[in-house]
Amino acid sequence: MDLGVLRRKAGTAALVGFRMIPGPLKRTLVRAGTPGYTVGAACLIEHDGEVLMLWQPHRRGWSLPGGLLGWGEEPADAVRREVREETGLTIEPGDALAVGIHAGTQQIDVIYRVRVSERPEVQLATEARKAQWWQLADLTESDLETRRILDLVRTADDERAPGRLVAGVP
Repeated sequence: MDLGVLRRKAGTAALVGFRMIPGPLKRTLVRAGTPGYTVGAACLIEHDGEVLMLWQPHRRGWSLPGGLLGWGEEPADAVRREVREETGLTIEPGDALAVGIHAGTQQIDVIYRVRVSERPEVQLATEARKAQWWQLADLTESDLETRRILDLVRTADDERAPGRLVAGVP
């Protein structure tokens, strides 16, 4: 028997065996063999061309409201919770504006945008020390994660290039 055929048959047998494993054990095996990522959700709250930024002790510079997802939490629920905890504001985040996957740091950012017609009263919670509205072009101090998110936001409205087939099977 050809070595390639033997490999394909062994691979098929392994996949069929994997399919029979109970779901929780299957997820544990997959997690053990794949890289883990930290997932965060952030929100641009915009009013009249300015974005609400927060000054927080655990960050270096101004950052957007947001934070890490809890276990089993959806990004929209996490950003809703984090914005409420940090600013006292209740939002409906809508659809994600952009998603950034950063393989080098094993982080994923899910970014939302909320546009408001009137500037809301912000009530800072325990994490944030200051809140300020900024024109993004004027923002001088922000940490790497915030700059990375803002770069994603700047390109979020750009037209996306469609995928294409580069080569078929020979």
